[in-house]
Amino acid sequence: MDLSTDYIGLKLKSPLMPGASPLSEDLEEIKRLEEAGASAVILHSLFEEQILQEQLAMHSHMDGPAESFGEATSYFPNLPDFRIGPEEYLEHIQRVKDAVTVPVIASLNGSTAGGWTDYARRMEEAGASALELNLFFLGASLEETGEQVEQRCIEILNQVKQSVSIPVAVKIGPYFSSTANAIYRLESAGADGIVIFNRFYQPDIDVGSLDVVPRLELSTSEELRLRLRWLALLSHKIKASLAVTGGVHTAEDVVKSIMAGADAVQVVSALLQKGTGHLKTLAEGLARWMEQHGYESVREMRGVINFKSVPDPDALTRANYMQMLKGAFQSRADRSEE
Repeated sequence: MDLSTDYIGLKLKSPLMPGASPLSEDLEEIKRLEEAGASAVILHSLFEEQILQEQLAMHSHMDGPAESFGEATSYFPNLPDFRIGPEEYLEHIQRVKDAVTVPVIASLNGSTAGGWTDYARRMEEAGASALELNLFFLGASLEETGEQVEQRCIEILNQVKQSVSIPVAVKIGPYFSSTANAIYRLESAGADGIVIFNRFYQPDIDVGSLDVVPRLELSTSEELRLRLRWLALLSHKIKASLAVTGGVHTAEDVVKSIMAGADAVQVVSALLQKGTGHLKTLAEGLARWMEQHGYESVREMRGVINFKSVPDPDALTRANYMQMLKGAFQSRADRSEE
């Protein structure tokens, strides 16, 4: 059974890899992920804020009392809030590269264009096989248009691509006015892959302390549906590699993702819940399903249920929405007559 796949120019032994998470902060955990069958390792993200704060601290140290960035010092989190700083992150890349045989994909998380993107080059120099550019920000300004939000993504990607020669995948959220066009523009700007979709963790409100508090909710398989729809709609049109992240928990989830058009499948929440060994369970389940249904390779099954291949493509768009509403109202009417 051939589970191999091509992703952003990398030859991988299977589509399965751990997504960016705290699991990749520990070298021994990373080794266990490779033993469990990870085809690549995506490191946790280095944040734009970490880089800028380190640069700010260095500037402040050199300029002494000048306080050139007096107001800005309150904008960034304290360095101790981050477990690994920028320089430690680069060292971590080197240690991981020396410890495993699979590709090591560094992750850079940012929201504005700027000099911090030079760290992409330093990640490549540290040994990263590829880069995942995690674009994480909300279009919350009343003055910033949707087109300007998308252009900001393009500018960040352009700066990163100019800095490196390794492949760059862009991890995005679904909140664009035209998601398909945004992805097409990213591909046209040089993205080697698109990761669908970022999970934006939603803060909560503590009514006792009158404060905003973070809430970490792990994904469920239900969240995969949004990703499957967009994979199926775009996989026959986009030449860049496509990866899915968010909602992959079972072997059936993996099968669905590949059949919708994914080249790679990232797993995080399921590994946090069930341990790194679950990656092997998913790979075995994928191979078993392929054997039972007559598929000899992942390449053979990729995209067999995308918009181009599915018997009823309208089921992926508006027709399915209308059908579901009609069925729901009819079911409710039938119950009320009983």
